[in-house]
Amino acid sequence: MSKGFVIMAQNTDTIDYVKCAETLRDSIERHMPDIPVTIITEGKPEFSTDSEVYNLSPYDDTIKLEADMLMTKNVDYWFDVLSQKDIVVCNTIRDFKGNISNVKAYREFTRANNLPDVYNAMTYFKKSKFSEDFFNLTKEIFQNWEEYKKILICDIDEEASTDWVYSIACHIMGTDNTTMKYDDFSFVHMKQLINNLATENWTQELVYEFNPLRIQTIPQQYPFHYYVKSFSEEYYG
Repeated sequence: MSKGFVIMAQNTDTIDYVKCAETLRDSIERHMPDIPVTIITEGKPEFSTDSEVYNLSPYDDTIKLEADMLMTKNVDYWFDVLSQKDIVVCNTIRDFKGNISNVKAYREFTRANNLPDVYNAMTYFKKSKFSEDFFNLTKEIFQNWEEYKKILICDIDEEASTDWVYSIACHIMGTDNTTMKYDDFSFVHMKQLINNLATENWTQELVYEFNPLRIQTIPQQYPFHYYVKSFSEEYYG
């Protein structure tokens, strides 16, 4: 059985997500040199949304990561724990102090629609019929978003974010079937309100250092979703 990390990286006009993905790959290889990493870019003809990750992953067991993250320690044991299920979408985030965050300021959509609060940024899945059905469902939601909005409580111009699509899919296929009560499978999210900051650009407010990564002298013990994309340019992974 093969296992590995997959990083989805689709560049925009302003953000080089492929460069972010390469930095993340370097950080994974530093802590887990024996675990392979695959970067999937828009150069793949099949790549249109995250829904394609199931077909594009070369592994039997995959942990999908968003590109603008850093790995801060060895988490290869996650594969053994998470493999109890076919798919596990992360449902726990932390502030930079390591505390589990219950801030819902960015989650009005899931609250209003009574949907599970999940974060696609870290998703485990194994090659199975159930996982394939999950990703086929996310693709169907993406493709028919205008129809879904008619039955959802949301703004008329609400976009189909990957988090919202995963949340709907988890609800349809069963939250107990698609998430796990395993707080270690979590990441630090550096958005402003989660960390009680004055601005969204935490790099201008907090002191940080590399190797090991520390924020305000606090060592980062979980995957680090830095959010401010320019941060990756400073990280010499």
